[in-house]
Amino acid sequence: QEQLVQSGGGLVQAGDSLRLSCVYSGHSGRPFSNLAMGWFRQAPEKERELVATISWNGGKTYYADSVKGRFTTSRDNAQNTVYLQMNSLTPEDTAVYYCAARYFRESSLESDYNYWGQGTQVTVSS
Repeated sequence: QEQLVQSGGGLVQAGDSLRLSCVYSGHSGRPFSNLAMGWFRQAPEKERELVATISWNGGKTYYADSVKGRFTTSRDNAQNTVYLQMNSLTPEDTAVYYCAARYFRESSLESDYNYWGQGTQVTVSS
């Protein structure tokens, strides 16, 4: 069974940086490089929203306007890992962050993703 395990996150001050990691493990025989990855977040009392996506080889990325220029997603297929580097954090970035995976092409739709990480809390104080 495919699994995504997240790490990183925590409590930081405004202006600080954090890096989230998401490690894939699977038993279907399909390699990590078959997967497009997405990052979503859910703030208290708000719906989950797309933060970023990255294509199977890292050659194509997408960012929500709210994080563009501050967040960067990357991946290391040899390590089955995708990253979300978050810089210049603000209190508005406070949320539970999730990585998600789907086969082949990236998508902006939450419902298109097959596998989800457990979520990690990011809290930014002012």
